[in-house]
Amino acid sequence: MKKAKLEIYDNPDKAIHIGKQLLKEDNDLKTSIEIYMLLSTANVAKRNFEESLKYILKAKELSQKTNDAKSQVSVLVSVAIQYQQMELFSKSLETLNEADQYLAKLPEKTPEKYIETATIYAIKGMIYKSQSNSEIALEKFLISIKNFEKVPVKKTTYSNMSVVYYNIGYCYLNLNQIDKAQQAFVQATDCAQRNNAKSLEAFALKGMSEVYKQKHENETAISLLIKAANLSKNIGDIILNEGIYNEMANNYLAMGQQDLYQIYNKKYFEMSFKRRQNELSSINQVIDNHNKETSAKSQKLKSQYHYLKILSFIIAGILIPVLLYFILRIRKQNKKFQKEIQQIIRNS
Repeated sequence: MKKAKLEIYDNPDKAIHIGKQLLKEDNDLKTSIEIYMLLSTANVAKRNFEESLKYILKAKELSQKTNDAKSQVSVLVSVAIQYQQMELFSKSLETLNEADQYLAKLPEKTPEKYIETATIYAIKGMIYKSQSNSEIALEKFLISIKNFEKVPVKKTTYSNMSVVYYNIGYCYLNLNQIDKAQQAFVQATDCAQRNNAKSLEAFALKGMSEVYKQKHENETAISLLIKAANLSKNIGDIILNEGIYNEMANNYLAMGQQDLYQIYNKKYFEMSFKRRQNELSSINQVIDNHNKETSAKSQKLKSQYHYLKILSFIIAGILIPVLLYFILRIRKQNKKFQKEIQQIIRNS
């Protein structure tokens, strides 16, 4: 498991291979959940959302069989990340609301509480950033960083912090605060290097290249992108490669190098097409899963209605005779009282 986790971002295929081998072993429930989450994260690193969703939903199904709040919140947060990356924002927020219920059960001032709180705010920040609301996104990201910084052993959070700083950098870019954006990308690079996460370092370098592009220092931007491309060679991250090729094409165009612009623009469109194909497959799976969940809920409601109907008949079967008994008894008493009253009237 430790070996597979180290390979997730730099060699996700190797992590997936190890994960599948581990699944063949006789694992307890908690370990199985951890393996499915590992497989899901590794597939996210490859942007293979269809496979990733399959594994994370399996982890969610198993987590519902436990009473472990830590495991349940962790799985739900992973599901929310999956939906956020697929741009299914309402599903992501719905899942985060569900995660909040389990988060409240975790003990205060513990590493687990800080990490999950930080991750939830990071996801919300990414959703706002995707909706071009950089100021609110920035607020969420800064809260996320504050919580990550409270974790005693930073080694476990450097990768996540790198992702958050990377997004903070883009928020500052969108707000035209270039210097702050540069500082954020430097911090993103530093956190990635501390955890030896090459793909995250590549993302940070790509972000840094956009700072230099805005400063019209295109040669510096290209040198950073070449370094990012070398780091991402064995990763197979479609979105990372798409972003690198797009930025290289834009920089070469700004420098008037049409031949190189054409080469990288073609590569960018190839990656863009591949990403859309993956997203369509994933969305189809989400729709199928949603239909299954809806069908299960419908069956549950039908079953509940059936039991309520039977219960109603049973209650009615008991109440009606009782009511009839009291009605007949009261009528009998009334007749008796009427006779007594008439007797009293006659005697008077």
